[in-house]
Amino acid sequence: MLLSSSSVFPERTAAAFQLAATHGYDGLEVMVWTDAVSQDAGALRGLSDHYGVPVLSVHAPCLLVTQRVWSPDPWERLRRAAVLAETLEAPTVVVHPPFTWQREYARGFAEGLDRVAGEFGGLRFAVENMYPVRMAGRQFVPYVPGWDPTEAGYASYTLDLSHCAASHSDALAMADRMGDGLAHVHLGDGTGEGRDEHLVPGRGNQPCAELLRSLAGRGFTGSVAVEVTTRGAKSRQVREADLREALAFARQHLSTPSPVDA
Repeated sequence: MLLSSSSVFPERTAAAFQLAATHGYDGLEVMVWTDAVSQDAGALRGLSDHYGVPVLSVHAPCLLVTQRVWSPDPWERLRRAAVLAETLEAPTVVVHPPFTWQREYARGFAEGLDRVAGEFGGLRFAVENMYPVRMAGRQFVPYVPGWDPTEAGYASYTLDLSHCAASHSDALAMADRMGDGLAHVHLGDGTGEGRDEHLVPGRGNQPCAELLRSLAGRGFTGSVAVEVTTRGAKSRQVREADLREALAFARQHLSTPSPVDA
């Protein structure tokens, strides 16, 4: 069980290591963003050694706010995320589908992803399911070829349950479509109100428990990262309580597996 460093925002990456150690997480997913520590292998290794918390996945800088982290070139950002993961011995790199305006990147995304994966043979590049954006009563998809990566088909996937809520899609059915390619899970909840909520699991209407219980039957050998929003927490104590609750939920349901029909 990993803690995504995004779950402690607006606290910084260093705080994620401290909170993961305090509350018994097995490791960390580092979200690479504008915090310089999140970009620095030496700093991350130092924090990992100090707190005894390994970095087990790296989220490449794919967000709107990270389009200039390291480089404006998305391929360069992905390669540097891969170098960071390889240096830290993290087996998984999480990546989003291209934005619609990244035309050159999008045009060769599948082939380019295979090439980068070939350069870093020990890593899995897990493409994450996203969601349509709804504004002023209208809906548009800001990703190419779409928000559902299983429609294009990739070697590895990240399943994000909050994104399933935002896209009004069935998380269990999506896991079925991902099949053996399911490499990583972002554990968060949502209500299906059409926005990305990243609630503590159990506070929305997604099948978080069912998905966790099904992983053993799916032959899943990847990692599960708690990715929840705590930016609205009124105090550090409230943030810590949310992270404890999320971890307890995950451990409870991961320890009670249920079979999955073939």
